[in-house]
Amino acid sequence: MTTTPDLSAFIKAYDVRGLVGSQLTDEVIEALGAAFVDELSAAGQRIAVGHDMRDSSPAFVAAFARGATARGAHVENLGLCSTDETYFVSGRDGVAAAMFTASHNPATYNGIKFCRPGAQGISLDTGLAGIRDRAQAYLEAGGVEALPADQGGAVTSRDVLADYAAYLRELVDLSAVRPLTIVVDAGNGMGGMTVPAVLGTGAGLPALPLTIIPLYFELDGTFPNHEANPLEPANLVDLQKAVVEHGADLGLAFDGDADRCFVVDELGQPVTPSAVAAIVARREVERVRAAGESGDIAVVHNLITSRIVAETIEAAGAEPVRTRVGHSLIKDVMHATGAIFGGEHSAHYYFRDFWGADNGMLAAMHLIAQYGEYDGPLSRLAAEYTPYAASGEINSVVDDVPEAYTRVVDAFTGRAEIDDLDGLTFTGTTADGWYWFNVRPSNTEPLLRLNAEASSAPLMEAVRDEVLALIRT
Repeated sequence: MTTTPDLSAFIKAYDVRGLVGSQLTDEVIEALGAAFVDELSAAGQRIAVGHDMRDSSPAFVAAFARGATARGAHVENLGLCSTDETYFVSGRDGVAAAMFTASHNPATYNGIKFCRPGAQGISLDTGLAGIRDRAQAYLEAGGVEALPADQGGAVTSRDVLADYAAYLRELVDLSAVRPLTIVVDAGNGMGGMTVPAVLGTGAGLPALPLTIIPLYFELDGTFPNHEANPLEPANLVDLQKAVVEHGADLGLAFDGDADRCFVVDELGQPVTPSAVAAIVARREVERVRAAGESGDIAVVHNLITSRIVAETIEAAGAEPVRTRVGHSLIKDVMHATGAIFGGEHSAHYYFRDFWGADNGMLAAMHLIAQYGEYDGPLSRLAAEYTPYAASGEINSVVDDVPEAYTRVVDAFTGRAEIDDLDGLTFTGTTADGWYWFNVRPSNTEPLLRLNAEASSAPLMEAVRDEVLALIRT
């Protein structure tokens, strides 16, 4: 007897992410393709589908296309591409899109990121639950219900890399920056294809004054060198060493689907995503003001980013909009507020000129442009945007999350202001300066996540250690 899989086990808040073979099968993917078309009423319309370099991705795209065309959609197969290439097509052409990737997860995983026309994200609250439930119904009924043959869709193929690269070059002009040497670690992910096209001449564009030193540009979904997850310090080691060995000006590391970019300076030290967000935010505010945009300008940042991000936004004359963590949620806020830029602590960067979607390559180009006109090393520029002490994200396994919350609230009531925008955020002052910290539960594991920042390292460490002791009691 075949058991119908429970799709809620691997369809999470913002995307599909599951184990290939046991959770994600051709049958499941076909049902999701049909459900996507049904939920978005896309019969008779074109949808774009792309995929990363994982071994399972091409077959999954074929299965998705079977389900989608059975329900009347016309599928444009983008082939190998980065996630932000699918956003580019969705935004420019006004079509819904699906990207097959498990981002930074190990090779045994795959997944799907969905978006509506205009690169608008889809979360559980904005359609993903409907896709899940429709697909579940198809599976329980024994398969996808196909429309009559004359109402079915067709599949075509298209390569958009050159158009994508040209568009990014239009947004950020790097032709006049001083010569820079940049080491790029693609982690055997899609950055190995997009970096030569955007920063080099791989898409037929003119050469830039950049010398790119490649690390792991070979597309390989088994990730033979290290996982394509630059958020883990161990995965930055090769890049850090290479930057120092080559005497490079900076280093860039992309995740598997190349929508996130991490930066290291000429000393091989990480530049915090908050510093990058602050730099890009200031550039974007100055750019739109110079272009004649008047009135209020909004810039989004999630509540885990450094205080310097909001301070930089305000100093540039714009309004900081503080949000919860999560890329689909931030895309919704970008659209609702008309924000010109958004930054997350996790190195997701969102641009109004990129339809509110995230694009790590575009953020890297802004940083290169800023650094290319800066008189000094990147470490000095980064230090200007890293004036405070931060803990980074610290995870703790807890048996009883509400009880741990209670201990922290009891200890800091009267000492700090508390808000519950996303988890609990505590903001306070002492004789030694100011601090804030946020405690958030994981959506999937018995974890509490702590992020703390203070005006000085000793104060941050004192607050961090006190909170961790309360959480782990």
